[in-house]
This record gives sequence, C-alpha cells and structure tokens, in this order.
Amino acid sequence: MAEERKKRALVVGAGPAGLTAAYELLKKTDIQPVVMEATDVIGGISQTVKYKGNRMDIGGHRFFSKSTAIMEWWNNVMPIQGSPSKDDILLGNSEKPLQKGGPDPQKDDRVMLYRDRVSRIFFLRKFFDYPISLKFSTFANMGLWRTIKSGCGYIYSQIHKLKEDSLENFYINRFGRPLYELFFEGYTEKVWGKHPSKLGADWGSQRVKGLSIYAIIKDALLKPFKSNDVAQKKVETSLIEQFIYPKLGPGQLWEIVADDVRAMGGEVNMLHEVKGINISGGRVVSVDYQTADGAIVNAPCDYLLSTMPIKNLVESIKGTDVPEDVRRIAAELPYRDFITVGLLLDKMKIKNETKIKTYANRVPDTWIYVQERDVEVGRLQIFNNWSPYLVEDYENRMFVGLEYFCNEGDKLWNMSDDEFISMAIDELVKIDIIDRDAVLDATRVKIKKAYPAYFGSYYELDKVKNFLDSIENLYCLGRNGQHRYNNMDHSMMTAMVAVDNIKNGVNDKSAVWNVNTETEYHEKK
Repeated sequence: MAEERKKRALVVGAGPAGLTAAYELLKKTDIQPVVMEATDVIGGISQTVKYKGNRMDIGGHRFFSKSTAIMEWWNNVMPIQGSPSKDDILLGNSEKPLQKGGPDPQKDDRVMLYRDRVSRIFFLRKFFDYPISLKFSTFANMGLWRTIKSGCGYIYSQIHKLKEDSLENFYINRFGRPLYELFFEGYTEKVWGKHPSKLGADWGSQRVKGLSIYAIIKDALLKPFKSNDVAQKKVETSLIEQFIYPKLGPGQLWEIVADDVRAMGGEVNMLHEVKGINISGGRVVSVDYQTADGAIVNAPCDYLLSTMPIKNLVESIKGTDVPEDVRRIAAELPYRDFITVGLLLDKMKIKNETKIKTYANRVPDTWIYVQERDVEVGRLQIFNNWSPYLVEDYENRMFVGLEYFCNEGDKLWNMSDDEFISMAIDELVKIDIIDRDAVLDATRVKIKKAYPAYFGSYYELDKVKNFLDSIENLYCLGRNGQHRYNNMDHSMMTAMVAVDNIKNGVNDKSAVWNVNTETEYHEKK
C-alpha cells in the first residue's frame, strides 16, 4: 500500500511571520512547510545588513513583548546572556540582570543581550527625551513661552475633546495642540509623506494608544518601583526602557530560525518569487513561482500562508473571479518605502547630556528622532548601542544609520548612491551632528514597502479581507500580509494563531486578523 502523501503548506516570505509559521507547523503538526522568499535575504525588514565587517539593523528592532509565549519562543531560539557583554565590561555595568546558566556573549554568538533603550528627540538644535518627559531640561529647552503655551494647550485638550477621526486629533487629545505641533506634526509628516490630518487615527491607536501626558506622569512616579522583568508587562510600550537583542542583530535570529526549520525537515528557498496563485473550488491548489534562472515552476499545496503585500497577493490570484472593487482597493493600497545610509565615523559632535554610562563619552542613544524641518533625515540609529558586536572596531569607531522615508520612484528613491550619501552627510553637518572629516566610509540600503500606510484605499480594506477569507486554505500573516503596522511580536502571533487554526480545523480566520486590534492586548489593561 502506497504511503499517504504528507500535507504541504507553502509559506510566502522568510520574514518573522513566515518563518514563525514554518517553525510552528513543524513543532505542532505533521504538515511540511515550504518557505518561498523572493529575495536572497532572510528576515524581511528584520534583516541585518553586513558591510565590511559592520552590521546594520534596518529600522531598529527592540525584542520585547507583553506575550509570555513570544518571550519564551525567543529565549528558546536564542537564550539570554548569562555573563557580561563587551560593552558591559568596558562600562562597568554590574547591575544588569543576567540569566542563570545563559551563554557568554564573549564566547557564544547564539545569545540575546540585555539592552537599555535610550531615545531622544533632536529639535531646535537641542535634545529632548523621547517620549517627552516632564523634566526641568525639557522646559528649559522649550523656553518659558512655549512651556506656558503647551501647558495651557494640554489643559484645554482635556476639557475640549476632538473627534478622533484623524491622527492629528488623536495626538491633540493626548498632548494638546502646542505639544502636538512641536513634537508630532512635522515628524509624522516626514514618516508618512502626508499631514497627520490626512491620516487615520488607527495608526495611533495601534502604536501609541497608551501614551499620554497622564501615562508619562504615572511612569515617572512608578519608575523607582519597577521590576527587572524585561517584558515590562505593566509599562506602556512607548515607555519601555529595556529589551533583549540578538548579539549580531535581528537578522541573526531569523537566520537561526531558518536553519532550524531546515534541520527539522522544512524547506526555506531563496529567490523563489511567487507569480501566480491558482484557485479551484474556493481553495488554493498550487502556486507558480519563478526561480533565480527565470524558470516558472508549479508547486501544489494544501495550505498557503502568505506574508507578501496584499497588493501583490490579489494581483497574483488566478482561476477565480476577483471582484473589480477588490482588485482596485488592493492595487491602490499605500505603502511607505525606506532608505538607510550607514556612516562609519571616528566621532560625533553630540554632547552626552544623560546619566547613562557611555564609552569614551559617546552618546547613549539607540535612536535619535530628528524633528528639524530643514533636513530630510527622520531618525538616526547608533548601532554601537544596539550591540557592541555590530561594529567591527567598537572601541574606536561609531557606525550610525540615517533613516529616510520616501516613496518608490520619488526623488529620494531615484538618487544615485553617491548623490544620496553626499546629501546625507551634508544634512548631519548642517545640524551640527558630525564634522565632514569624521566620515570614514558609507553605504546605502533601500527597502520597498517597509511600512503599510493608513490612508487612501486602506479604509476599504475589509472588502479585500472578506474576499481573501473566502479562500478556505489561505491565511494572511504579518505586517504586509495584513497591511497592518505590526510590531514583530504581533507578526509572529498572526502566524501562531493561523497554525493553531490549521491544527484544530478552525476555518474562522477572525482571530488571525484580530491580533493587535484588541483594546487590551499590547499597551494597557
């Protein structure tokens, strides 16, 4: 008697959601996952870019979650450090919590480091805490008139609430108009290329729903009583100050997961680009993909778990009638693209104004949000502070990422590498962050569809979701797979819920779509 064929799940995309789905299928079911990644990079936007011995984290990825299951999942893949890291030793950090029996970062690569999150806003050529704190330095930097105006604006905003039909009104209701105009309006427009009045409040309710003046005051009062629990379940997400981080960047973790998937019997195939999704009888029966040599191959499947952009997913569907409005909505879904310039420096001009220990008087920041309106750069990453192992010559060099938000095909996107890098250096010189002769080397990285945007046809997305859900064995996962600006843990959870549905024979996909939409999930109880 012939052996029964093992069921097969095709997983589109080797980012956090896709690899989590493959890993969970192998752990929980007898279904064989086959991951198809269009590029030659593991990790999606959570990749680590290597450049001449240095590493870049594209976008910056803090590893923390209010979900115990996610924290345990990460710890199982990469255990938390059990002894001091290179920078702990140099800085004399003796208070950092270590995991008993955990690996030694000085000897082992498969290790998560404990990290301190320090972020500041650079505005008016001065530094402000991020999120905004109620310290004397904040008011001193703002000046007396701005401080009085902001205080009055906040009081008024608590008496006169606006209808939250835009991201602008969402912020004004929590901070008042003057603080919104100072610290949110310009930066938000840089990120999205749209004024906040044209953006939906959905983004704010997902990303910063627990952040407000009240939350900041509460956090300041309770700070002395916080535990060392890195998950910080009782802390608003935007106020979290500690996280874990892979020694060699986020891509390292996903490269390990990909290797684990292969070792358990799954497949992870690179340069396999989906060209067609074949539907019959309300189910996906196969997928056509293109290999690196241009050949088109047909792969049968029992399930399809897609993390590809909804725009491309709908465009690829064949063998069934796709309603015209579904095609239009999907085709018009907006995205924001992303460019990072990595600058290798021998020093920065920024004065260290915090009490956090730094090496050789360097800045302690992981991120610096650039609010200045006379430059295009939106944010800086100091890779040394994410992990000392990202920078080949950590003790003598600084590796800094300049982040730009753009649209594929626009002026910034179409600039040559040399032209763009020159502009980026000019901008940091202009705002007194660096001297030109401090730059030793530079590189540029472009990422398409980095951020699903919340305007335009996004507000008709339910019609697309309903159509996709009608395809019985199709699951949409992750940030682009659901067109939702998820954190990494949310993307992973969409995969976990989908695998549980498959394992338990549950056809209702609402729980998959509802990850990170419940009012109590991520930031407040």
